[in-house]
Amino acid sequence: MDVLLGIGTRKGLFLARSKDGRSNWEVGEPQFAVADVKAFAIDTRRSTPRLLAGVLDSHFGPTMVVSDDFGVTWSEPDDAPLAFPEDTGAALQGVWQIAPATAAEPDVVYAGAEPAALFRSTDGGRTFELVRGLWEHPHRPEWMPGGGGLALHTILPHPADTQRMAVAISTGGVYRTTDGGASWKPANKGVTADFMPGELPEWGQCVHKVALDADTPSTLYLQNHGGVFRSTDDGVSWQSIAGGLPPANFGFPIVAHPRRPGVIYTFPLDAEMERFRFPPDARCAVYRSEDGGDTWSAQTDGLPEEPFWAAVMRDAMSADNADPAGIYFGTRNGEVYCSADEGDHWKLVADKLPDVLCVRAAVVG
Repeated sequence: MDVLLGIGTRKGLFLARSKDGRSNWEVGEPQFAVADVKAFAIDTRRSTPRLLAGVLDSHFGPTMVVSDDFGVTWSEPDDAPLAFPEDTGAALQGVWQIAPATAAEPDVVYAGAEPAALFRSTDGGRTFELVRGLWEHPHRPEWMPGGGGLALHTILPHPADTQRMAVAISTGGVYRTTDGGASWKPANKGVTADFMPGELPEWGQCVHKVALDADTPSTLYLQNHGGVFRSTDDGVSWQSIAGGLPPANFGFPIVAHPRRPGVIYTFPLDAEMERFRFPPDARCAVYRSEDGGDTWSAQTDGLPEEPFWAAVMRDAMSADNADPAGIYFGTRNGEVYCSADEGDHWKLVADKLPDVLCVRAAVVG
Protein backbone atom coordinates (compact mmCIF):
# COMPACT_ATOMS: atom_id res chain seq x y z
CA MET A 1 0.00 0.00 0.00
CA ASP A 2 1.39 3.36 -1.11
CA VAL A 3 0.28 6.28 1.08
CA LEU A 4 1.04 9.95 0.55
CA LEU A 5 0.97 12.39 3.46
CA GLY A 6 1.00 16.16 2.95
CA ILE A 7 2.14 18.32 5.87
CA GLY A 8 1.46 22.05 5.55
CA THR A 9 3.50 24.26 7.88
CA ARG A 10 4.40 27.88 8.60
CA LYS A 11 7.42 27.40 6.36
CA GLY A 12 6.42 25.24 3.47
CA LEU A 13 4.85 21.94 2.45
CA PHE A 14 6.44 18.60 3.28
CA LEU A 15 5.42 15.45 1.40
CA ALA A 16 5.93 12.09 3.11
CA ARG A 17 5.54 8.67 1.48
CA SER A 18 5.06 5.20 2.93
CA LYS A 19 5.04 2.08 0.77
CA ASP A 20 5.01 -0.52 3.53
CA GLY A 21 1.63 -0.10 5.18
CA ARG A 22 2.52 3.13 7.01
CA SER A 23 5.28 1.52 9.08
CA ASN A 24 8.08 3.69 7.68
CA TRP A 25 8.00 7.08 6.02
CA GLU A 26 10.30 9.05 3.75
CA VAL A 27 9.87 12.78 4.30
CA GLY A 28 10.90 15.07 1.45
CA GLU A 29 12.50 18.50 1.49
CA PRO A 30 10.24 21.52 2.05
CA GLN A 31 8.46 22.99 -0.95
CA PHE A 32 7.37 26.66 -0.99
CA ALA A 33 9.80 27.00 1.88
CA VAL A 34 9.04 30.62 2.84
CA ALA A 35 5.27 30.28 2.63
CA ASP A 36 2.40 29.38 4.94
CA VAL A 37 0.53 26.30 3.72
CA LYS A 38 -2.76 26.22 5.64
CA ALA A 39 -4.66 24.11 3.08
CA PHE A 40 -3.73 20.95 1.20
CA ALA A 41 -5.79 18.29 -0.58
CA ILE A 42 -5.20 15.02 -2.40
CA ASP A 43 -7.86 14.58 -5.08
CA THR A 44 -8.09 10.83 -5.67
CA ARG A 45 -11.01 10.98 -8.11
CA ARG A 46 -8.72 10.79 -11.15
CA SER A 47 -6.36 8.05 -12.33
CA THR A 48 -3.35 10.02 -11.11
CA PRO A 49 -4.17 11.87 -7.89
CA ARG A 50 -3.99 15.65 -8.09
CA LEU A 51 -2.36 17.61 -5.28
CA LEU A 52 -3.66 21.08 -4.46
CA ALA A 53 -2.11 23.52 -2.00
CA GLY A 54 -3.04 26.96 -0.76
CA VAL A 55 0.22 28.91 -0.51
CA LEU A 56 0.71 32.26 1.21
CA ASP A 57 4.03 33.80 0.25
CA SER A 58 5.02 36.89 2.23
CA HIS A 59 6.28 38.59 -0.96
CA PHE A 60 3.99 37.31 -3.74
CA GLY A 61 0.83 36.90 -1.66
CA PRO A 62 -1.69 34.03 -1.63
CA THR A 63 -2.38 31.58 -4.44
CA MET A 64 -3.43 28.02 -5.26
CA VAL A 65 -1.01 25.59 -6.88
CA VAL A 66 -1.63 22.19 -8.50
CA SER A 67 0.54 19.14 -9.12
CA ASP A 68 -0.27 16.07 -11.23
CA ASP A 69 3.06 14.32 -10.58
CA PHE A 70 3.06 13.97 -6.80
CA GLY A 71 4.76 17.28 -6.17
CA VAL A 72 7.66 16.97 -8.61
CA THR A 73 6.32 20.05 -10.42
CA TRP A 74 3.60 22.58 -9.57
CA SER A 75 1.61 24.89 -11.80
CA GLU A 76 -0.79 27.80 -11.59
CA PRO A 77 -2.46 29.87 -14.31
CA ASP A 78 -0.93 33.17 -15.43
CA ASP A 79 -3.92 34.92 -13.87
CA ALA A 80 -4.66 34.41 -10.18
CA PRO A 81 -6.58 31.11 -9.94
CA LEU A 82 -8.55 32.33 -6.95
CA ALA A 83 -9.41 36.02 -6.57
CA PHE A 84 -12.30 38.20 -5.46
CA PRO A 85 -14.18 39.97 -8.26
CA GLU A 86 -13.43 43.68 -8.43
CA ASP A 87 -16.98 44.70 -7.47
CA THR A 88 -16.65 42.99 -4.03
CA GLY A 89 -13.96 45.40 -2.88
CA ALA A 90 -12.22 42.47 -1.17
CA ALA A 91 -8.74 41.04 -1.57
CA LEU A 92 -7.72 37.45 -0.98
CA GLN A 93 -5.68 37.06 2.20
CA GLY A 94 -5.28 33.31 2.15
CA VAL A 95 -6.71 29.87 1.36
CA TRP A 96 -7.83 27.97 4.46
CA GLN A 97 -9.53 24.92 2.98
CA ILE A 98 -9.54 22.83 -0.21
CA ALA A 99 -12.30 20.24 -0.65
CA PRO A 100 -12.80 18.09 -3.74
CA ALA A 101 -16.49 17.44 -4.39
CA THR A 102 -17.92 13.94 -4.68
CA ALA A 103 -17.40 11.47 -7.53
CA ALA A 104 -20.67 12.71 -9.03
CA GLU A 105 -18.87 15.99 -9.87
CA PRO A 106 -15.36 14.80 -10.78
CA ASP A 107 -14.04 18.21 -11.83
CA VAL A 108 -15.55 20.29 -9.02
CA VAL A 109 -13.32 21.53 -6.21
CA TYR A 110 -14.23 24.00 -3.46
CA ALA A 111 -11.96 26.40 -1.61
CA GLY A 112 -12.51 28.34 1.60
CA ALA A 113 -10.84 31.70 1.90
CA GLU A 114 -9.98 34.63 4.12
CA PRO A 115 -11.87 36.95 4.28
CA ALA A 116 -14.65 34.40 4.77
CA ALA A 117 -15.84 33.24 1.34
CA LEU A 118 -16.49 30.09 -0.64
CA PHE A 119 -15.08 29.55 -4.14
CA ARG A 120 -15.98 26.85 -6.67
CA SER A 121 -13.89 25.35 -9.46
CA THR A 122 -15.20 23.28 -12.37
CA ASP A 123 -11.79 22.45 -13.84
CA GLY A 124 -10.23 20.42 -11.07
CA GLY A 125 -8.97 23.36 -9.03
CA ARG A 126 -7.16 25.36 -11.69
CA THR A 127 -9.55 28.32 -11.70
CA PHE A 128 -12.27 29.36 -9.24
CA GLU A 129 -15.36 31.55 -9.07
CA LEU A 130 -16.83 33.19 -5.99
CA VAL A 131 -20.03 31.58 -4.65
CA ARG A 132 -22.12 34.74 -4.59
CA GLY A 133 -24.98 33.33 -2.57
CA LEU A 134 -22.84 33.09 0.57
CA TRP A 135 -20.84 36.27 -0.06
CA GLU A 136 -24.05 38.27 -0.38
CA HIS A 137 -25.68 36.76 2.71
CA PRO A 138 -27.07 39.55 4.96
CA HIS A 139 -25.08 38.23 7.94
CA ARG A 140 -21.70 38.53 6.23
CA PRO A 141 -20.99 42.21 6.99
CA GLU A 142 -21.38 41.42 10.69
CA TRP A 143 -19.11 38.37 10.84
CA MET A 144 -16.17 39.25 13.05
CA PRO A 145 -12.63 37.81 12.93
CA GLY A 146 -11.66 35.21 15.50
CA GLY A 147 -8.19 34.90 16.97
CA GLY A 148 -6.87 33.48 13.71
CA GLY A 149 -8.79 35.77 11.36
CA LEU A 150 -12.10 35.75 9.50
CA ALA A 151 -11.91 32.60 7.44
CA LEU A 152 -14.09 29.91 5.91
CA HIS A 153 -12.23 26.84 7.15
CA THR A 154 -14.62 23.89 6.72
CA ILE A 155 -16.37 22.65 3.56
CA LEU A 156 -18.58 19.55 3.70
CA PRO A 157 -20.20 18.56 0.40
CA HIS A 158 -23.11 16.19 0.92
CA PRO A 159 -22.05 12.70 -0.23
CA ALA A 160 -25.31 11.95 -2.07
CA ASP A 161 -26.85 15.31 -3.04
CA THR A 162 -24.78 17.82 -5.02
CA GLN A 163 -27.18 20.61 -4.08
CA ARG A 164 -26.47 20.31 -0.36
CA MET A 165 -23.42 21.47 1.57
CA ALA A 166 -22.35 22.78 4.97
CA VAL A 167 -19.56 25.26 5.64
CA ALA A 168 -18.11 26.73 8.83
CA ILE A 169 -16.70 30.20 9.40
CA SER A 170 -14.72 31.67 12.26
CA THR A 171 -16.57 33.47 13.76
CA GLY A 172 -19.71 33.26 11.70
CA GLY A 173 -20.74 29.72 12.57
CA VAL A 174 -22.15 26.90 10.45
CA TYR A 175 -24.19 27.66 7.32
CA ARG A 176 -26.08 25.22 5.08
CA THR A 177 -27.33 25.29 1.51
CA THR A 178 -29.84 22.97 -0.14
CA ASP A 179 -29.90 24.67 -3.55
CA GLY A 180 -26.33 24.44 -4.76
CA GLY A 181 -25.13 27.59 -3.00
CA ALA A 182 -27.78 30.01 -4.22
CA SER A 183 -29.04 30.55 -0.66
CA TRP A 184 -27.71 29.75 2.82
CA LYS A 185 -29.17 29.41 6.32
CA PRO A 186 -27.33 29.48 9.66
CA ALA A 187 -27.23 26.13 11.48
CA ASN A 188 -26.01 26.84 15.01
CA LYS A 189 -28.96 26.25 17.35
CA GLY A 190 -27.61 24.91 20.64
CA VAL A 191 -23.94 25.78 20.03
CA THR A 192 -22.54 27.93 22.82
CA ALA A 193 -20.98 31.35 22.38
CA ASP A 194 -19.74 32.27 25.86
CA PHE A 195 -18.11 35.44 24.60
CA MET A 196 -21.50 36.82 23.48
CA PRO A 197 -24.00 38.10 26.08
CA GLY A 198 -27.62 36.95 26.34
CA GLU A 199 -29.25 33.91 24.81
CA LEU A 200 -27.54 31.61 22.36
CA PRO A 201 -27.29 33.48 19.07
CA GLU A 202 -28.56 32.31 15.69
CA TRP A 203 -25.07 32.83 14.27
CA GLY A 204 -21.69 34.24 15.30
CA GLN A 205 -20.33 31.16 17.10
CA CYS A 206 -16.60 30.55 17.06
CA VAL A 207 -16.70 27.17 15.32
CA HIS A 208 -13.27 25.56 15.03
CA LYS A 209 -14.07 22.51 12.87
CA VAL A 210 -16.97 20.33 11.70
CA ALA A 211 -16.93 16.71 10.48
CA LEU A 212 -19.50 14.57 8.69
CA ASP A 213 -20.46 11.10 9.93
CA ALA A 214 -19.30 8.26 7.69
CA ASP A 215 -22.67 6.54 7.38
CA THR A 216 -25.35 9.14 8.12
CA PRO A 217 -24.77 12.51 6.41
CA SER A 218 -27.43 14.15 8.56
CA THR A 219 -25.13 13.57 11.56
CA LEU A 220 -22.36 16.11 12.07
CA TYR A 221 -19.77 16.67 14.80
CA LEU A 222 -18.49 20.09 15.81
CA GLN A 223 -15.52 21.32 17.84
CA ASN A 224 -16.39 24.76 19.12
CA HIS A 225 -14.46 27.42 21.01
CA GLY A 226 -16.22 26.17 24.15
CA GLY A 227 -17.29 22.58 23.68
CA VAL A 228 -17.91 19.60 21.40
CA PHE A 229 -21.34 19.07 19.83
CA ARG A 230 -23.31 16.63 17.68
CA SER A 231 -26.22 17.23 15.33
CA THR A 232 -28.43 14.40 14.11
CA ASP A 233 -30.73 16.60 12.00
CA ASP A 234 -28.32 18.02 9.42
CA GLY A 235 -27.26 20.94 11.57
CA VAL A 236 -30.73 22.17 12.49
CA SER A 237 -29.91 21.70 16.20
CA TRP A 238 -26.87 20.67 18.25
CA GLN A 239 -26.31 18.89 21.58
CA SER A 240 -23.16 18.75 23.71
CA ILE A 241 -21.12 15.52 23.60
CA ALA A 242 -18.30 16.83 25.79
CA GLY A 243 -19.29 14.91 28.91
CA GLY A 244 -16.63 12.22 28.55
CA LEU A 245 -13.82 14.60 27.64
CA PRO A 246 -11.50 16.41 30.08
CA PRO A 247 -13.38 19.24 31.84
CA ALA A 248 -11.63 21.90 29.77
CA ASN A 249 -13.13 20.94 26.39
CA PHE A 250 -11.53 23.60 24.25
CA GLY A 251 -9.80 22.35 21.11
CA PHE A 252 -9.47 22.81 17.38
CA PRO A 253 -9.81 19.57 15.35
CA ILE A 254 -12.64 17.09 15.02
CA VAL A 255 -12.20 14.14 12.61
CA ALA A 256 -14.72 11.48 11.59
CA HIS A 257 -13.65 8.00 10.57
CA PRO A 258 -14.07 7.64 6.78
CA ARG A 259 -16.19 4.45 7.00
CA ARG A 260 -17.19 3.59 10.57
CA PRO A 261 -20.28 5.49 11.75
CA GLY A 262 -20.01 7.16 15.12
CA VAL A 263 -16.20 6.99 15.30
CA ILE A 264 -14.66 10.43 15.85
CA TYR A 265 -11.39 11.90 17.12
CA THR A 266 -10.31 15.13 18.79
CA PHE A 267 -7.36 16.63 20.68
CA PRO A 268 -8.63 18.56 23.72
CA LEU A 269 -6.89 21.60 25.18
CA ASP A 270 -7.17 23.28 28.56
CA ALA A 271 -8.20 26.88 27.92
CA GLU A 272 -9.29 27.95 31.42
CA MET A 273 -9.51 31.73 31.59
CA GLU A 274 -8.27 31.84 27.97
CA ARG A 275 -4.72 31.54 29.30
CA PHE A 276 -3.39 28.06 28.77
CA ARG A 277 -4.47 26.18 25.64
CA PHE A 278 -2.23 23.27 26.52
CA PRO A 279 -3.18 19.58 26.65
CA PRO A 280 -4.88 18.78 29.98
CA ASP A 281 -2.33 17.64 32.58
CA ALA A 282 0.36 18.26 29.92
CA ARG A 283 -0.51 14.87 28.44
CA CYS A 284 -0.34 14.11 24.72
CA ALA A 285 -3.60 12.26 24.05
CA VAL A 286 -5.99 11.81 21.17
CA TYR A 287 -9.52 11.18 22.37
CA ARG A 288 -11.62 8.71 20.38
CA SER A 289 -15.33 8.00 20.57
CA GLU A 290 -16.94 4.95 19.00
CA ASP A 291 -20.53 5.88 19.82
CA GLY A 292 -20.90 9.32 18.32
CA GLY A 293 -19.52 11.17 21.34
CA ASP A 294 -21.54 9.52 24.11
CA THR A 295 -18.30 8.16 25.59
CA TRP A 296 -14.64 8.95 24.96
CA SER A 297 -11.31 7.24 25.63
CA ALA A 298 -7.77 8.59 25.56
CA GLN A 299 -5.49 6.96 22.98
CA THR A 300 -1.86 7.40 24.05
CA ASP A 301 0.09 4.25 23.11
CA GLY A 302 3.25 5.43 21.35
CA LEU A 303 2.72 9.11 22.12
CA PRO A 304 5.15 11.09 24.33
CA GLU A 305 4.95 10.26 28.02
CA GLU A 306 6.85 13.33 29.21
CA PRO A 307 5.05 16.66 29.79
CA PHE A 308 3.65 17.83 26.46
CA TRP A 309 2.77 21.47 25.81
CA ALA A 310 2.00 21.65 22.09
CA ALA A 311 -1.43 22.20 20.51
CA VAL A 312 -2.99 20.64 17.40
CA MET A 313 -4.65 23.11 15.03
CA ARG A 314 -8.01 22.70 13.30
CA ASP A 315 -6.74 21.07 10.09
CA ALA A 316 -3.69 19.39 11.61
CA MET A 317 -5.61 16.14 12.21
CA SER A 318 -7.07 13.90 9.51
CA ALA A 319 -7.79 10.35 8.36
CA ASP A 320 -6.74 8.55 5.19
CA ASN A 321 -8.90 6.29 3.00
CA ALA A 322 -7.13 3.00 3.75
CA ASP A 323 -8.54 -0.03 5.56
CA PRO A 324 -7.86 0.04 8.44
CA ALA A 325 -7.88 3.82 8.37
CA GLY A 326 -4.79 5.79 9.26
CA ILE A 327 -5.23 8.71 11.66
CA TYR A 328 -2.72 11.56 11.63
CA PHE A 329 -1.99 14.69 13.61
CA GLY A 330 0.69 17.36 13.60
CA THR A 331 1.62 19.72 16.41
CA ARG A 332 2.75 23.29 16.81
CA ASN A 333 6.18 22.06 17.87
CA GLY A 334 6.68 20.37 14.49
CA GLU A 335 5.92 16.74 15.30
CA VAL A 336 3.69 14.52 13.13
CA TYR A 337 2.22 11.22 14.32
CA CYS A 338 0.41 8.42 12.51
CA SER A 339 -1.75 5.56 13.75
CA ALA A 340 -2.07 2.78 11.19
CA ASP A 341 -4.75 1.05 13.28
CA GLU A 342 -7.37 3.75 13.76
CA GLY A 343 -5.88 5.26 16.91
CA ASP A 344 -4.89 2.19 18.94
CA HIS A 345 -1.15 2.77 18.51
CA TRP A 346 0.87 5.78 17.35
CA LYS A 347 4.23 6.28 15.69
CA LEU A 348 6.28 9.40 14.99
CA VAL A 349 6.43 10.25 11.27
CA ALA A 350 8.53 13.43 11.47
CA ASP A 351 9.78 15.92 14.04
CA LYS A 352 11.60 19.24 14.19
CA LEU A 353 9.41 20.59 11.40
CA PRO A 354 8.02 24.12 11.43
CA ASP A 355 4.66 24.78 13.11
CA VAL A 356 2.21 22.25 11.53
CA LEU A 357 -0.97 23.83 10.14
CA CYS A 358 -2.58 20.99 8.18
CA VAL A 359 -2.14 17.28 7.41
CA ARG A 360 -3.84 15.24 4.68
CA ALA A 361 -3.19 11.65 3.60
CA ALA A 362 -4.51 9.20 1.02
CA VAL A 363 -3.71 5.89 -0.62
CA VAL A 364 -2.18 6.75 -4.00
CA GLY A 365 -1.08 3.36 -5.31
